[in-house]
Amino acid sequence: MTSPALFEPARLGPLTLRNRFIKAATFEGMTRGAQVGDELIEFHRRHAAGGVALTTVAYCAVAPEGRTERHQLWMRPDALPGLRRLTDAVHAEGAAVSAQIGHAGPVADGRSNGLPALGPSRSFSAQALRMVRGASQDDIERITRAHAEAALLAIDAGFDAVEIHLGHNYFASSFLSPRINRRGDAYGGSLANRAKVARDAARAVREAVGDRIAVLAKLNMDDGVPGGLWLDESLQVAQWLQADGSVDALELTAGSSLLNPMYLFRGEAPLEEFAAAMRNPVVRLGVRAVGKRFLRAYPYQEAYLLDSARQFRAALDLPLVLLGGISRRTTAERAMAEGFQFVAMARALLREPDLVARMEKDGDTRSLCIHCNKCMPTIFSGTHCVLATDRAAS
Repeated sequence: MTSPALFEPARLGPLTLRNRFIKAATFEGMTRGAQVGDELIEFHRRHAAGGVALTTVAYCAVAPEGRTERHQLWMRPDALPGLRRLTDAVHAEGAAVSAQIGHAGPVADGRSNGLPALGPSRSFSAQALRMVRGASQDDIERITRAHAEAALLAIDAGFDAVEIHLGHNYFASSFLSPRINRRGDAYGGSLANRAKVARDAARAVREAVGDRIAVLAKLNMDDGVPGGLWLDESLQVAQWLQADGSVDALELTAGSSLLNPMYLFRGEAPLEEFAAAMRNPVVRLGVRAVGKRFLRAYPYQEAYLLDSARQFRAALDLPLVLLGGISRRTTAERAMAEGFQFVAMARALLREPDLVARMEKDGDTRSLCIHCNKCMPTIFSGTHCVLATDRAAS
């Protein structure tokens, strides 16, 4: 059975998208000097030409210390010319484009950025080999304002949407986590307190942009670590976001870039490839020695986040984007049949940027992606599928 909605126009807030497929944010590793260049533009143009309705630029940090490393893009006026070239290129292919905005928080590399990483509480970063500083009230208020300012810059750059990053134990997500957030003030303790950073950022963005662009949020359903955010609390946060009216849709995700990244990706854990990609010899040795504790392999299955996402679908009226293991047209049709408004794809599109267009022509088409996850370490040199025969086509 086919779903006629899958390849028909669909509303996302003020936007009309040409179909239900979203290119999920995957850090591209293509912004040397924290600027947009031809490689990043071509990366997103190819996905737009390949049939997706909306491609997501990742990762657009809202502040310089909110980057995972110093070459990562951050939203500021002198980045606008490159961003405008990118949005123009995507629009020329008939697709829309979203900017994923957020602050990396404790996932940021303070050593690379030359600025202290910020989290809800003081902690040690094994990735940066430096301390993460507990954010002050002033820090939190500044970062909240920075989300709104980044969204306004996105409008100036021609983006059709922004996606607020509330997942993976980045800044807002780390405050949500009872394991990471050990504060005793108004931002710690109860879920209502831990959710303030996420809710305030989303409300600030909505107040700044109104209905000029679509506003999505990428929200963890669970962190995948003992003592972390779990479904019951995440579902309450989603209900609060819906009640606030701050977002047009939620993209449901999982896992912790800080503590358990493979919980999101599933499939093979490319330990040796990650070690080889590390520039710091101490970090490289550490990855080889204890990396299995961090990069835990999880079995891959199609639509592996669907069981958890169903609980959100049952409890919310808000449009939802299903992410995680969507590599077949039948899987996307199943998502539509279960009430999800959009599906998001990442690794499958790295392998074949034209996959959506081919799925539209042939319902039996499925991705060639084998979920080896060897694309993950390529973020340090320009994200691509290592199995694609043509690097330019990945």
